[in-house]
Parts: sequence; structure tokens; C-alpha cells
Amino acid sequence: MTTARKRGVAVIGGGPAGLAAAIAAREAGCSDVLLIERDKRLGGILNQCIHDGFGLHMFKEALSGPEYAARYIERLNGMDGIEVMLNTIVLDLSQDRKLVLSREGELAEIQAESVVLAMGCRERARGALAIPGHRPTGVYTAGAAQNFVNMENIMPGQRVVILGSGDIGLIMARRMTLEGAKVEAVFEILPYSSGLPRNIQQCLVDYDIPLYLSTTVTEVVGMRRLEGVKVAQVDDMREIIPETERFVPCDTLLLSVGLIPENELARAAGVELDATTGGPKVDDLCMTSVPGIFSCGNALHVHDLVDWASEEADWAGRCAAMYAGRRMVEECGLAALRITPGRGVRYVMPETVCPGTMHECRDLSVALRVQTPSRNGVIEVVANGEVIRKERHSRLHPAEMVRVPLMSCDLEKCAADGVNTLEVRVR
Repeated sequence: MTTARKRGVAVIGGGPAGLAAAIAAREAGCSDVLLIERDKRLGGILNQCIHDGFGLHMFKEALSGPEYAARYIERLNGMDGIEVMLNTIVLDLSQDRKLVLSREGELAEIQAESVVLAMGCRERARGALAIPGHRPTGVYTAGAAQNFVNMENIMPGQRVVILGSGDIGLIMARRMTLEGAKVEAVFEILPYSSGLPRNIQQCLVDYDIPLYLSTTVTEVVGMRRLEGVKVAQVDDMREIIPETERFVPCDTLLLSVGLIPENELARAAGVELDATTGGPKVDDLCMTSVPGIFSCGNALHVHDLVDWASEEADWAGRCAAMYAGRRMVEECGLAALRITPGRGVRYVMPETVCPGTMHECRDLSVALRVQTPSRNGVIEVVANGEVIRKERHSRLHPAEMVRVPLMSCDLEKCAADGVNTLEVRVR
């Protein structure tokens, strides 16, 4: 292994978040940015997302996944000071920001001033669900099936059942239908869909694909090839109601049952993880519990819109460049504020904020997800029993991330007044 090369900002992951972070780090003044991607091309998951709907917020137009990625790749290619390493795997990351890389069978070390974790997320597979039955051919995650159809021109099957109403599953229900397969149904264990409303309409309703709520797969049937699945309704405690069990013939089962941030490198570096999101805990600079290591995009928490992941990654890249350039104030002189989820809120991000840590003040957007769907809900930010921010929403849903703006002056006043915790709740 060669002597460790020194770099300013190392961005791990060449998907939408990694691209945005690398570009932002360069624009923020770091002339030595390294972007590391394990695949043979940049773009990440966007390369297999050939449907449109990306870029509505960022570019004010509906783009396909490859088109959205191309916008950032073109910007990156037009910049000096950014090196891209493809077909490269990061094997290890230490607390002092040393990376061990594997590229074309050779090992190398990189010593970075700051690191941005932008590896995206992975899908929950059948093993995480413990569905009884044998292991026949025909059981795939929705993302794997999307890769087969859109990238490899391979049809997984012709008679399809989808478990879980996440966005990837909904999009694949439409995609399989367009390719000539029969989608028997989508089954969702929750009493509501976990996908975006527009995907429910465009992918299920428009194609007459039934969605069964409070229903799950209880058994996989088949030895060598999937022959069908048993499904049953569940009660309020998600316990199976035996008398509702029935058999649904199919040769393909697609699983769309949740995403998990890629957190192996974060664990290796000793980064503190959030039990709810599965990603790192970060402050308002997107910096983790390990100084100099930042996180963004789906590696931090799962986003329903790529536009928000890119925007978050832009800020993380800028902060990483400032840290690498020693333009970040280590001690702000004001106590850090903790931001905690209250009634009706599943999680909030970031979880801490320290007013005045940057060379300039900025307003903060707190990202959150609610626990259950509701109409005409009010999101409140509370400091010592006093509501400092209130927003009314006609519709709140766990599938849709909500962003609540907080003014920097309010944050600084809270810190100066000795407030140490902000609570975000739904009323």
C-alpha cells in the first residue's frame, strides 16, 4: 500500500448527494476535492430511474433520473480541482479521516481534511422480514427488479405481487405493467400507503392496480420457482388475523419495505448513529459526532425527493470545505441547542445546532417526518414552553418530509437566554 495521499475534501458516493457535495465543496473554495464512486459511472441510483418527476424544485422542470444526474455531472466535468475515482471501494474510514481504498485490485490510503458521507441507502430484503417459506427464484427487492428491467433489459416475471407501498414499489408496479406483466396487487401492512400521493395516483389508480392496506404476506409458496404467496389482514397491533388468510398465485414477489442508510463506514469511524433513521446524528452543519466527518442525502436519512437530498448535500459540501480550510469557528461561545421530536413527530434533522459556528449566520430548515397521517395539522417549535414557530399544514403524512424554517436570530436568542432544547411537535 502506498503512502497516504493528502486531500482537502473526500466525498464518498457519486450519486445525487455526492455530486452536489463535491461541486459545492469546490465552489466554496476547496481546490482539492476527491469524489469516490464504487460503480463504473456517476449518478448512483438515478441511472436506473428512467421515469420523470425529478428536478421539479431544483430545476423547475420534470426530468428523468439520468437527466437529473447529467445536469450535475456536466457541472462537475466543467470544474478544475475535482478528481473522480470510479470503480473504487472505500474499505475503511478512521476517526482521523484516513480512508483505505481498493481500486483495480490495489490498496491505497487517503488522508482527508474533511470527509462527506454520501453513500445513499439500501433496501430491506426478505431476511429482515422473516417471511416463512422456502427460497424460490422470483423474490426480489423492488430496486433490484428496477435494475433488471431498466438497465439489463431482463423481466423478472409476468405475474407480480408487491409487498409494501413505498415509492420504488409503486413505480415498479407501473413499470412492470407497461412491460406487459400482470400486477395482481400491492399489499401494505400499514393502514395507509407509505408512498407519495402522486405515485399512488399515477402508478396504481391510473392502471387499476389494487392496493390492500393493513395486509401483509404471511408465507412464500414454491420450491424452485415462486408459485404464489399467502396474504392476510392484520389488526391494529399488526398481528395476523388468521381467518383472513388467502392464496395469491404469482411468479414474482417484489419487496418495497423500507430503506436503510448505508452506515458501515460511519460505524467504522465511531460516528454516533440515530436509532430512528439508521443514519448519523448531525448538527446544523451536517457534521457528525466525529469532527470533520459530514453526512448528507440518503446516507443521513431517507429523502422522498432527490431535490431535497441535493440541497442538503450542497450545504454539507460547503461546510466540509470550510472545515478543511479552517474557516469554521471551533467554539461558538453559545451553548448548543438540542432539537428533539415531540408529540406526533417521528424524527427531526439536524439534532443539534450551535448559533454562530459559521463565518456567516444563516437561517435553518429543520427536516422532520410525522408519525401518522393527519389533516389540518399544526407543527410547532417550542422553547421552554413558548411556541417560537408555528406552521399549519392542510395535509401531513409520514411519506412526505416536512421542512420547517427557523430564523437565525431566534436561535441565537434561545441560546443566549439559556434554552438548551427545542421541541418540534404536531398539534
